[in-house]
Amino acid sequence: MESNRLKISLYLNYFVFAILLNSVGIVILKSQKLYGVDEVQASILELFKDMPIAIVSFLVASFLPRIGYRKAMLIGLAIVSFACIGMYVGNSFGSAKLLFLAVGVSFALIKVSVYSTIGLLTNTQQEHNSLMSSIEGFFMFGITFGYFLFPMFNSESNPESWVNVYLLLSLLSILSFVFLYSAKVDEVEEIPGANLADDFMQMVKLMAKLLVVVFVFAAFLFVMVEQGIMTWLPTFNERVLDLPENLAIMMTSILFISLGVGRLLAGQLVKKISWLWILSICILMAIVMVLFVLPKAITSKVENVQSLLDIPFYGYAFPMVGLFLAPIYPLINSVVLSALPKRLHSPMSGLIIIFSAIGGTLGSRAIGFLFKNVGADSAFSYTIIPLVMLFVACLVLERLTRNVAPENAG
Repeated sequence: MESNRLKISLYLNYFVFAILLNSVGIVILKSQKLYGVDEVQASILELFKDMPIAIVSFLVASFLPRIGYRKAMLIGLAIVSFACIGMYVGNSFGSAKLLFLAVGVSFALIKVSVYSTIGLLTNTQQEHNSLMSSIEGFFMFGITFGYFLFPMFNSESNPESWVNVYLLLSLLSILSFVFLYSAKVDEVEEIPGANLADDFMQMVKLMAKLLVVVFVFAAFLFVMVEQGIMTWLPTFNERVLDLPENLAIMMTSILFISLGVGRLLAGQLVKKISWLWILSICILMAIVMVLFVLPKAITSKVENVQSLLDIPFYGYAFPMVGLFLAPIYPLINSVVLSALPKRLHSPMSGLIIIFSAIGGTLGSRAIGFLFKNVGADSAFSYTIIPLVMLFVACLVLERLTRNVAPENAG
């Protein structure tokens, strides 16, 4: 019973944060319409979300075991519950900044704690894989659900009604808090290892390795592309495809569904096909989508779109780029971690989180700049540049890991 209550809390945690973390594109769209900010100003919300994740994730790696995973999750849920209420009451661009700041801090606490708690709830590797996969899958479902949830609270006759969704999200956070608070977690006492200074020096030493430098560059480029598209797709759908706001938001869910399917497929394919072949094909197909499918989507406008059935084929086609973007990030993470000794996995994970957050922020800011200065119909075409650089980085990464991996395999 206690185990089930805790599992429900973990699922609820990830479900709520999937909606909040990936609602930044929706809030950027609403901020431009309601709060009088331009594209570049609105894109700073990505910074408020990603930077706390990077900073807090790095810090909690050292002292989180001392305060306990359960307490850390309760703190995160409490913070985000008050932040959602604050967004409902404040209903301003300043409130949105504070919301994503709180979401970033809370998610850093939640993510590290959830991953650690899964180990406490499982006894075998198969159980661990099953629970981890189902929770991560629930995260993707939460993202998709969020793009239908926000339109449910959106009303053209009442522009302020959309913030009511944050009352529901606050209630879900409180519900998860109650489940977790009432559950007992048998946390094994851990003797603190290296301090913050030691952790930092490990990360600095890692940065001196060419393998890590190339990987960090590749991860940075990928997240820059992915986050840029994810954040600005609702605005693209409304401005370029001339979709009503609710449909523009709902159409973005196709991207997240394709990302989920792409990761599941890649997980099976990598058992039989070289990771480099998979990444090469995926990156090249993503470039093809930008070069040929995106222009078709831009020119295939139709008037009086009232439902999803009225949207032309190419309007659906471009979000399917997620199928090809999806396998890249987990595969390059796996490649570099497998090539490093296990004692370096923790500081390497810190680098992954930090540079992913920076890449996501810069990607969103860059696309926001392009939306404003070159136009919404041309902004996404510039993603070809980092995609080509990412392809080259993967070729170099394969060459470096070809010799290193066998050395660390034992």
